[in-house]
Order: sequence, then structure tokens, then C-alpha cells
Amino acid sequence: MPPAPLQNARRTAFQVAYRMLGSVAEAEDVAQEAVVRLDREPGDVENPDAWVTTVATRLSIDVLRSARVRREAYVGPWLPEPLLVDPGPGPAAQSELADTLSQALLVALERLTPVERAAFLLREVFDYDYARIAEIVDREEANTRQLVTRAKKHVAAGRPRFDADDAARERLLDRFVAAVDEGDLRGLEALLAEDVVLWGDGGGVVRAALRPVRGPADVARFLVHTARLRGREDVVAVERVPVNGQPGLLLRRADGTVTTVTAIDVVDGRIAALRSVRNPEKLAHLAR
Repeated sequence: MPPAPLQNARRTAFQVAYRMLGSVAEAEDVAQEAVVRLDREPGDVENPDAWVTTVATRLSIDVLRSARVRREAYVGPWLPEPLLVDPGPGPAAQSELADTLSQALLVALERLTPVERAAFLLREVFDYDYARIAEIVDREEANTRQLVTRAKKHVAAGRPRFDADDAARERLLDRFVAAVDEGDLRGLEALLAEDVVLWGDGGGVVRAALRPVRGPADVARFLVHTARLRGREDVVAVERVPVNGQPGLLLRRADGTVTTVTAIDVVDGRIAALRSVRNPEKLAHLAR
């Protein structure tokens, strides 16, 4: 098969696998395997994107089943590996990036079984019909409808509708960064929602909150305290980056090493959640 269709198929496979697994490295492996199988497929494949979507979904289900044990033993909160770029055009091109790729959604998907997760994503993100989903996940169509319905109920509670005004979010982020740097607890609390939650993922490898920090006062104090520790970690740069389609911050050492990536959920003009990934293994792909 010519290189261009294979590259398009790889992007599609990655989109599926990343949303299934929440891991860039594992999604890249799944995408690579799907493309290798596509290239080896005898004869012409009429729809390469659909073909690799099927393969990537099935491979991801297998990977996710084996990952369950590791995630249950994970030290502290588990967060997806941050994705700082749009994975490219494909079946989800018509969907809002923030709604289909956000860390909030990926964390909510962790409540589902692998097959429920696949059925939900294929229907709600990639707009596949139930008959095709049933074929991909090897279930009866009626059962597939039940899987999607059940998954939507589980996901609904953890899937906020984010503010869409980019300019307003940027202004809020300006005030947030300034308040943290200045140690302005009162100013910082005013930017946080009443039910704000901060999650930290250090994986037991680096310092991070082992339990979610809740409430404006506690979150503000935690943020100011950790900002004061940056010097000890040789953090010299705080960069604005989009994280899974949401506003975010990236902290970098003098040697260029990324130490933290934080995704920030903005709801109704305030910061409703912060998810900070600090586990070096989950940031390794950013060096590439």
C-alpha cells in the first residue's frame, strides 16, 4: 500500500487506541501493529480507516484487559498520559476535540469494562452504527446497544461541559499563573470553583498528592506550596500548552526535561479541576 494511505490509517488507529488506553506509548504500539497488518493484507482494502479501526479496537481491548491489574496496584491517582497535539484528521474530525479527548473523559472511561469502553467510543466519538460496532466487539447488536447505554450513564457524571470561549479561558489562566507565582491565596481561591479538585499522578516515582485535594482553600494552599518547591527541582520554565484539548501548563527544567504537565478544566468561568501528571514514565514521549 502507498505511504500516504498508511500514514492516514496510522493516525486513525492512534486516535482509537489512545482514547481506549490513555497511553501514548501503548497507543503507538497498537497503531503500528494495525498498520503492519493492513500492509500485509492481501488484495485491496476498500476502506483502510475502517479496517484499522476494527483492528486497533480489538488490540486495545486485549491491552486494556492486561493493564487492569497494573492500574489497580498503581500508587496514587492514575491519570492518562498527556497529549499536547491534535492526533490529526480522521473519523472524529467533526467532534469537538475537548469533548472527545479531554482528560476528564478519559478518566471517566476508566469506570467501564474494555468492551463497554470500545462500544461507547465507537458510537459516541467515531459515530459508528450499532451493527458495525457489534461486529467489531463481537456482540449481538441488541447487546451492543445496552453496552452503549450503560456506558453513557457511567460516563455522564464525570464528563463536564467545558467553557468554549478560548479568550476567556486564556485570561483566567493568566490570572491563575500570576496568583500562584505571587503566592496570592485569596486571589487564587477566587478563581477556583467551590467543588474544585486537584489530582496528582506521580506513580510512586516522584512527589505528588496521593489523594485528591478538594476545595478552593486546600487547593490554593497546595498550589502555592508546590510553586515554592520548583526551585529545588530546578524548574526554570512554565509554558502554556494545550493538554488533551484543554488549557494546560508544562513545567520544564534547565536541561529541557519536562517535570509536570497539568490539564485545567474551566467550567462556568472558574477552574473546576486540575490534573497534574508528574510520573516521568508518562512524560517520556514528550522528549521525542
